[in-house]
Amino acid sequence: MKIYTKTGDDGNTGLQGNFRISKSHPRIMAYGTVDEANAALGIVLANSLDGDVIDILTKIQNELFLVGADLSNPNLNDTKNRVPLEIVEKLESYIDKFELELPPLTNFILPGGTIASSQLHYVRTVVRRAETMIVQLSEKEEINSNCIKYLNRLSDLLFVMGRLINHRIGKDDILWKI
Repeated sequence: MKIYTKTGDDGNTGLQGNFRISKSHPRIMAYGTVDEANAALGIVLANSLDGDVIDILTKIQNELFLVGADLSNPNLNDTKNRVPLEIVEKLESYIDKFELELPPLTNFILPGGTIASSQLHYVRTVVRRAETMIVQLSEKEEINSNCIKYLNRLSDLLFVMGRLINHRIGKDDILWKI
């Protein structure tokens, strides 16, 4: 099978259900940004990380594919490949678990510390942008609202994991100072 099809040479792309829309459509921009977040997580995973962090980030990469599949199907009556609330709740359980390892936040913190932590904070900003784009899409078209919930919780988890990576090697949070 060839990787190129030439069907998008006119500036349109296909969605599930044989729909074609412009590559600049908010739906394409939304799931393209989800794909960008997934690629950025791949960069994070190129670091030496603890096994539990690798396992969770790899699981998240798979879930981000699910978010993209969900967004690529405008027919909400088709329930295949939809983001369920259970994976949002699983992210919450990771946050709760990791926060037990961390000192309480007493101030805003700056992204930084280790390369991996900095990269996770970068991915968090990409996830926030994807969330914003999905919200914009939802203002025009009906979508599975669990996609928004998932990305909102994922950005929280990435923040916590950025702190966790630093904490586990003894690096303090970088506090915001004015």
